[in-house]
Amino acid sequence: MKKRILYLVALFVTFIGVFLIQKPLFMLYNYSEELSVTDYIQVILHGFSLDATTAGYLTIIPLFVILASIWIKNIKLRKLMRPYFIIISLLISIVFVIDMSLYAFWQFKLDATIFNYLDSPSEAFASVSVGYILLRLAAVIFVTILTAWLLIHITPKKLEKCNKHRLSGTILTLLLAGGLFIIIRGGTTESTSNIGQVYYSDNQFLNHSAVNPCFSLLSSIGKNEKFEDMYEFFPEEERAKLFEGLYTKSDSTTIKLLNTERPNILVILLEGFGSVLIESQGGIQGASPHIDSLRKEGIFFSNLYANSYRTDRGTVCTFSGYPGLPKTSVMKIPAKSRTLPAMAKTLRNSGYETDFLYGGDINFTNMKSFLLSSGYQKITADTDFTLAERKTNAWGVNDDITFDYLYQEISERKDTTKRWFTTFLTLSSHEPFEVPFNKFENDPIRNSFAYTDNCLGNFVNKLKQLPQWENLLIICIPDHSLIYNLKQPDDRFRIPMLWIGGAVKSSENIETIANQTDLPATLFGQLGLPHDDFTFSRNILGNKYTYPFAFFTFNDALGFRDTTGITIFDNESGKTIIDIPVSSTDRLKRGQAILQTVMDDLGSR
Repeated sequence: MKKRILYLVALFVTFIGVFLIQKPLFMLYNYSEELSVTDYIQVILHGFSLDATTAGYLTIIPLFVILASIWIKNIKLRKLMRPYFIIISLLISIVFVIDMSLYAFWQFKLDATIFNYLDSPSEAFASVSVGYILLRLAAVIFVTILTAWLLIHITPKKLEKCNKHRLSGTILTLLLAGGLFIIIRGGTTESTSNIGQVYYSDNQFLNHSAVNPCFSLLSSIGKNEKFEDMYEFFPEEERAKLFEGLYTKSDSTTIKLLNTERPNILVILLEGFGSVLIESQGGIQGASPHIDSLRKEGIFFSNLYANSYRTDRGTVCTFSGYPGLPKTSVMKIPAKSRTLPAMAKTLRNSGYETDFLYGGDINFTNMKSFLLSSGYQKITADTDFTLAERKTNAWGVNDDITFDYLYQEISERKDTTKRWFTTFLTLSSHEPFEVPFNKFENDPIRNSFAYTDNCLGNFVNKLKQLPQWENLLIICIPDHSLIYNLKQPDDRFRIPMLWIGGAVKSSENIETIANQTDLPATLFGQLGLPHDDFTFSRNILGNKYTYPFAFFTFNDALGFRDTTGITIFDNESGKTIIDIPVSSTDRLKRGQAILQTVMDDLGSR
């Protein structure tokens, strides 16, 4: 039995070794500038987890063969496994060589995008010579032979049937299979293995070098859908006509809310904090006394709507100005999300230092990949806190701890010549709604939001005592709302947005209907920065924002809200669910035209 276990371990290690060797070869081939030894070591170390996951997948079949050999007499293991190892070696080699070769053209790791070119291989190879192709075919053959030889060589020629300890051997092998499953899954935390977990640098090449190309390809299969074909409500001419004028660009700001064009900016993305929790907006009492108080000294947007219903979607909506989609999370598709515009990217290009703080698992739903490709230079997450702090909440570090951490960070930023853009995503106001706060013991939901509101209030009060307050703009906006205390059909999506800080000129109440996707264009309008690349973001304080509306999606449904009312349409049944106060074909058609346009745009990325 010992021989079997050692063989499986050796096989697993060999697969990992093959992937580790690929990384420096990929880097040497694709990077023109000089890299340090530390860069190579960091890439290998950070990429190890995905290499292990991929090696785990490849070890599954051999493991079950070993399990069978405990009960079956004299299995000729090497002969049995030879075809598998040759096929696997060939596939690994093809993926490695194609990934290494195409990166120079694509600047991203191999994914299911490549299948789009298989229908017309002549066009795909049109830009390369015959010699180029032959050289890579030779590389595939060489790597295949070397890999297959290694795998076959470490495999015993045959295994004798276990005459003793069959049951214990079976149990031990199954336990090994359980460990392999944990490795494949990526651990026991909420997040499963994903590309973002190996990202560690603001140099995207180093992040890409750490990604296992086999994992990148396999994880993207199934996500490479033809998005442009999903919601074909109208012929192209009619769609274009309906969409025309809904998202205007090249405007000028008519209302100046700030007393400086270059404030330091802190965006606090409040987990689930919809208007149903804001008493001054008709929400439940007592959950937001600090927000209700702060709105009197800042700028409050009282008719804002989230575009979607989950954190991964709402984060993209907020910072990339990209609408949420009914059945698709763009954050989970790095091949698409990396092409989006981003607030951090624009501000970084304008001289701002950028960082992101979250007390939870930053790898969840590919968040880390999205953030780093969006221009964030530094990310602080759960693993940067103590083990005790990480256990204060089911999702990670409770908000009082992360707010204190953020305060300390800001208090140390004393260089007035530097501009910074910081984002903080809270987490305590999330199910199971267990927080160290007892204001509403009989209502854990209201209690958890009151806790986050209390943390926010204490944080702002302390910030006001710092000199940094003078040139600071704080934007509080939720990632989404939640199903709780709903009174109106659109309550699930209505959210508050609050701008406060020394950079705010005076208190205002902006009642214009808008979306959270409008934050980038509206903010950049105040800062005098271009925002035309944010196709679906509108400067709601601009002179061209003449038709206020909000668009949102959820569970294969879409909603459209304007001054005439609200329409919600179920795509699956093809029926209108809500259409009040009066039925409006215009609202429905505009909502459908927006969804069709967004899907067309996503498909083209």
